[in-house]
Amino acid sequence: MSVLIFVDQSEGHIKKASFEALTYGVKVAEQLGTTAEALVLGSVSDDLASLGKYGVKKVHQVNNASLNQLDAQVYAKVIAEAATQSGATVVVFSHNQTGKAVAARVAVRLKAGLVAGACALPDTSNGFVVRKTVFSGKAFANVSITSAVKVISLNPNSYTTIAGEGTAEVNPLSIAVDAPKVKVTAVNKVSGEVPLTEAEIVVSGGRGLKGPENWGILLDLAKELGAATACSRPVGDAHWRPHHEHVGQTGVQVAPNLYIAIGISGAIQHLAGVNRSKVIVVINKDPEAPFFKAADYGIVGDAFEVVPKLTEEIKKLKAK
Repeated sequence: MSVLIFVDQSEGHIKKASFEALTYGVKVAEQLGTTAEALVLGSVSDDLASLGKYGVKKVHQVNNASLNQLDAQVYAKVIAEAATQSGATVVVFSHNQTGKAVAARVAVRLKAGLVAGACALPDTSNGFVVRKTVFSGKAFANVSITSAVKVISLNPNSYTTIAGEGTAEVNPLSIAVDAPKVKVTAVNKVSGEVPLTEAEIVVSGGRGLKGPENWGILLDLAKELGAATACSRPVGDAHWRPHHEHVGQTGVQVAPNLYIAIGISGAIQHLAGVNRSKVIVVINKDPEAPFFKAADYGIVGDAFEVVPKLTEEIKKLKAK
């Protein structure tokens, strides 16, 4: 009996969301009075033994070149086999792109109940009940898992990462890996930017900026904050900004510590993609903009006056 935590990696480096999943999985193991172990697929250049500082005692690795690219069916078969070999009764994923593609498939193979998008530790006082977000983050549901094996995927940025001291034993696992059915022919990478899904701060712009030629004020603010940049769907559709920056129900869903919305009215489709943000700041000259109802802080004013002044004040603070 153990808790197995899937550690997602890309190009040999462990993703930020995986550290949150590790901390969460270790806490689940403590609740159940058992041990927490990690699982890594593919080649990793990061020090796997250092994952012990998050509380895991053992890190299993299936080092096969076929696992360096995601094929959900191949991943699911390997993870399910690893869970069986390690005697895991709980399997934890991050609810990111990989987790969304793989967790349900693993649950089917293990005949396990699944909670996708968990946002809190399970309540084990009376069964095994997990809280998750529903209706695009506007409500919560408490889901009871009654199966012998349980699968949970954790919403990114919903659980604080805690690192201490310690090292983990790295254990190579021998598991047969099927040839992937997905063939990667090309990879187009965005370089020199903070990935939206991992950003602590996001600065986002909408049609209120009036055109791509005015985006400089937003980029200057993002640079000073070390933030990722984003946009609303109309901005992406108008090709003012690249589509990978579009956040919302039909775009990238983000959960940063701080989301700054500039010149965005706050349509329900946009809110669905950002309402898991810890703090939302809205800058809009329309005091009736719907976004203000969801905001923690709001500034009613012209973005072309407010944003440069805000950037200047941040520069002064950083210079102290």
